[in-house]
Amino acid sequence: MAIARQRFELPDGVIYLDGNSLGARPRGVVERVQSVIVDEWGRDLIASWNAHGWMELPHKVGDRIGSLIGAAAGQVVMADSTSVNLYKLLHGALALRPDRTTIVTEAENFPSDRYLIDAVARQRSCAVVLADAEAIVDAIDANTALVCLTHVNYRTGRMHDMAAITAAAHRVGALVLWDLAHSAGAVPVELDGCDVDLAVGCTYKFLNGGPGSPAFAYVAQRLHDLVHQPITGWLGHAEPFAMRPTFEPVAGIGRFLAGTPPVLALAVLDAALDAFDGVSMHAVHDKMMSLSELFIARVDATCDGRGLSLASPADPLRRGSQVSFTHEHGYGVIQALIERGVVGDYREPAICRFGLAPLYLRHTDIWDAVDHLADVLQHGEHIAPRFQQRLAVT
Repeated sequence: MAIARQRFELPDGVIYLDGNSLGARPRGVVERVQSVIVDEWGRDLIASWNAHGWMELPHKVGDRIGSLIGAAAGQVVMADSTSVNLYKLLHGALALRPDRTTIVTEAENFPSDRYLIDAVARQRSCAVVLADAEAIVDAIDANTALVCLTHVNYRTGRMHDMAAITAAAHRVGALVLWDLAHSAGAVPVELDGCDVDLAVGCTYKFLNGGPGSPAFAYVAQRLHDLVHQPITGWLGHAEPFAMRPTFEPVAGIGRFLAGTPPVLALAVLDAALDAFDGVSMHAVHDKMMSLSELFIARVDATCDGRGLSLASPADPLRRGSQVSFTHEHGYGVIQALIERGVVGDYREPAICRFGLAPLYLRHTDIWDAVDHLADVLQHGEHIAPRFQQRLAVT
């Protein structure tokens, strides 16, 4: 049985295996947004910034997410997108190590992260060291200013050892910045426990915050007065409504804010996080491992010889909450499954991704999904011409 399936609105006839791209909609979201639009905005208008705590939402929701990623209160704030937050923290971290010359990242890191790392490295005259996933620690040396990694690989679901890599960086005086886009709400994360310096992440995947929901930034308490971010907007000011001509950052995590909070989006996310109330992330992880082991075993039993190869680690302790397979006609396989009501997604090169959201997925969903997968491959549905036409979003 799923841990909290009853807390979600799920369409009939759909097996949803794409929670690693866009989480399902939790119950209560529609009512919360209607209340914000009709009562708070519609009736109370601008008074709602004070009367309904709109200005505090970035901190309130940030602390709720902090509780899911092992961060004590006052270290997580909601702001902007993952990319913008990554840009802020890259600059902030590198400024703390001005005499060091390299940023270490994984060669297979998420492209958007790679683009930003490359851009900030150019701006700060640093070199980027690309390492294989198994060789990150070996790439860290006395020249390393920052190690910047995505905790769970977006293609394969491979999960880094956060504690070991963070410790290795700290041994040589480097900082570490983690992207938790595929981790938050899916696997146990202990930012404080691992002595992590900085982290970012999105909320529309396993946190179910809705398309384009705001991202979060984590900065360890010990760095709050040391890290300065480059986007010095008015809401990161110590006295935003004093309208002073020069910037003075507010103390604490609030200095990583810039513009006005997106109230509607934050209200959606706040309501969506109710789905995690009373849920242990360790229980979520145990359920995920059970689901993924069943998925792999069923594929081995029913799809042998059909061109699928496991792209995720075989060890469940090294996987995030997804299972990926390569297939020569992977895009067509996913499109054929979607037509049958089994929703996964595709990533180049030739990777079929299946996200496993333990809050609402059941073992019977996995069983049935693999039956559909075996049937698609057996009858060659995936090579039909209509499944070869690429859509804008894959």
